[in-house]
Amino acid sequence: MMEDGEPVPTIGLADDHPIMRDALRSALQSLRPSPRFVEAQDLPGTLALAREHPSMDLLLMDLRMPGGSGLDGVAAVRRVAPTLPVAVVSAEDNPTLVRSLLDLGVAAFIPKTEPPDVIVAAVRIVLGGGQYFPPRYLHDGSAPAHGVAPGAESLTARHREVLRLLARGLSNKLIARELGLTEGTVKVHLLAIFRVLGVRNRTEAVLAAQQRGLV
Repeated sequence: MMEDGEPVPTIGLADDHPIMRDALRSALQSLRPSPRFVEAQDLPGTLALAREHPSMDLLLMDLRMPGGSGLDGVAAVRRVAPTLPVAVVSAEDNPTLVRSLLDLGVAAFIPKTEPPDVIVAAVRIVLGGGQYFPPRYLHDGSAPAHGVAPGAESLTARHREVLRLLARGLSNKLIARELGLTEGTVKVHLLAIFRVLGVRNRTEAVLAAQQRGLV
């Protein structure tokens, strides 16, 4: 769908509280072009959204919803739609959580306490291909700098570990074994690495990483 010659973004809103979905929808209406929204109120519905809207531009999801919650819920969405940018919007807010979400390859972490203008700015950053994490996490190493365009600075510590093993010629199975991950999670990390480096496959990723001094 186009609006004034520009593609209209599709944004998913997944939260079991209608008031929160209404607040997000109201805040994000200020984006131009105005987004199209699709919504879910539980994890099964969120997974269905991810399957039914493969070209969705962004999914904003809560961590705690009926039908499954927490990091397992985020991981389930990542398995269903590995390339879908996911922003977690949550009342939970701690460095350990942020690091775990980074390991799952989310594009943003937005506390529910943030004012609407910050939420809108964060969504703009992610729609532009960047990542957003609260500034307080930039100083303790929990997250990369927010607002950056895709590039080496967007790679997380886990991404760099995967790249290092990739450069050694390890298969997804061996990378998973080395890092204590599942093969599905490794694939998610690889897709995120490809997106950040602007490459299409493992060979190009290694070459790009070597040229940038990442491995």
